[in-house]
Amino acid sequence: MKIGFIGLGIMGESMAANIVSKHDDPVFVSDLNRAQVEKLAAAGAIACDNNTQAAEQADVIITMVPKSEHVKSVYTEILPVIDETKICIDMSTIDPAVSLECAAMVKAKGAQWADAPVVKSKPAAIAGTLGILVGCDEALYPVIEPVLKYMGCNVIRMGENGAGITMKICHNALVAQIQNGVNETLGLACRAGISIDDFATAVSYGGAGNFYLESQKENLKNKNWTTAFSLENEHKDLGIAQRLAAQLGFDMPGLTNCKAVYDKGMAMGLGKEDWRATYKIVNGIED
Repeated sequence: MKIGFIGLGIMGESMAANIVSKHDDPVFVSDLNRAQVEKLAAAGAIACDNNTQAAEQADVIITMVPKSEHVKSVYTEILPVIDETKICIDMSTIDPAVSLECAAMVKAKGAQWADAPVVKSKPAAIAGTLGILVGCDEALYPVIEPVLKYMGCNVIRMGENGAGITMKICHNALVAQIQNGVNETLGLACRAGISIDDFATAVSYGGAGNFYLESQKENLKNKNWTTAFSLENEHKDLGIAQRLAAQLGFDMPGLTNCKAVYDKGMAMGLGKEDWRATYKIVNGIED
């Protein structure tokens, strides 16, 4: 089973590297950034000149690109080489409506489609321990599961096409609200003379314990805003969540509050910093 991987950014680079190191058959790679392609080629992948070349040679086509418009553009570009022999897996975080539109486009050519976005960030992508949320036909899942497990240790089928990406949007909306709760209550505790270490320990003893605080407390303490997952990417995801909520007629005031923090971060020019830089926004901290 030959695999084509399109999109070698912060996450895609490491996801593709895991496939290259674990898969026995050829892995074809493509990205607008030629340096990324050459990096993966040095690790054993086959470099392609463009997305169509990667898709044409692959049995399974994986895409991991930033935004809805990029996913739509890639599948429009490679559509001429899509046929009933292909399986397409989009692992990008995009609008569910666009994902379903691309699924219909691909399935009209006889190919199969899965939306399979990931949770966790760069360290998990490197380690191959991502969570992967899948929306696909029931019969397709056992076919693609071994490929997905090259990249993740927690893989779950959520339902048919659209279910995986919808769950990813719900996940990121929830973790942003957890993050904002940490930002506010940690800021309050610090103003009252409680250290970040003591705050984190005390929280772990009760019902407020959470993965975000445990994984980020050292970075927050050291004011390390080095990017593993950018503020601008989470801003994008919260915008998708707002659009989805509006489409379904569901009011989410907590989401609105979080999105306002991210709007402010984007206006401040913090988009390229890690998403934990929202702590600076909430607490008025300057570098």
